[in-house]
Amino acid sequence: MSSNNDSIQKTIIVALALCLVCSVFVASAAVGLKPIQKANSDLDRKRNILAAAQMLNPGDDVDEVFATVEKRLVNIEAGRFATDEELAEAGVTVASYDQQSAAKDPALSSSLSGDEDPASIKRRAKFATVYLVKDADAKARIIVPVHGYGLWSTMYGFMALEQDYSTVVGFGFYQQGETPGLGGEVDNPNWKAIWEGKEVYDEDGNAVIHLVKGSVDGNNPQAEHQIDGLSGATLTSRGVTNLVQYWLGSEGFGPFLAELRSEGV
Repeated sequence: MSSNNDSIQKTIIVALALCLVCSVFVASAAVGLKPIQKANSDLDRKRNILAAAQMLNPGDDVDEVFATVEKRLVNIEAGRFATDEELAEAGVTVASYDQQSAAKDPALSSSLSGDEDPASIKRRAKFATVYLVKDADAKARIIVPVHGYGLWSTMYGFMALEQDYSTVVGFGFYQQGETPGLGGEVDNPNWKAIWEGKEVYDEDGNAVIHLVKGSVDGNNPQAEHQIDGLSGATLTSRGVTNLVQYWLGSEGFGPFLAELRSEGV
């Protein structure tokens, strides 16, 4: 007489075998797809950098256009481009540097707290990747990375500045998890278009650009520094203001951009 195929022991064995097979398939797929995912992530990052700089038109080859962009690392604390000696000592290269990963490494970042951290980033990497777009006279527009906390998520984006290093060319986030229809409107093309032509700094060099409640009054003397707020998303709006003022301010790229202005780069 045949053994009972409905026994608990055989059921458990079949279930375990099925789990093992599925795990192998999932793991294999994850490993096999990782290079494709990395390539797609890099392509999306390039697309967002070019979009912030108003350099990407429909039908353009992203890699081809991005080849005209120069990638550099900035020593944020020193307020200048990082030297080869500094990068060698830190064990990083321009090509492989990942600012998000570096911010988690105590050897490549510093801890922030309280008033030091209005953007709620907790740690700031020592180096930051910036992108230069030079014209025929070797003058460069620059694209800088910015990030900070909104309501639900850390928002990561890029801001492009004209050759005066104060006038906004474009701005946008490539990663955020804010509420769709509210804070998620940071992805709305109409809202992002408002940033073009706005001024980051006042006459004293302070980063004063900020979001207002409601719409900007064009008759307001400060209108050139103001951006329409996100309706129904006060905390996200505040987060955007905080992160932009932090990264373009004295603790972020402010001293570096001031140095570029003085050098006429």
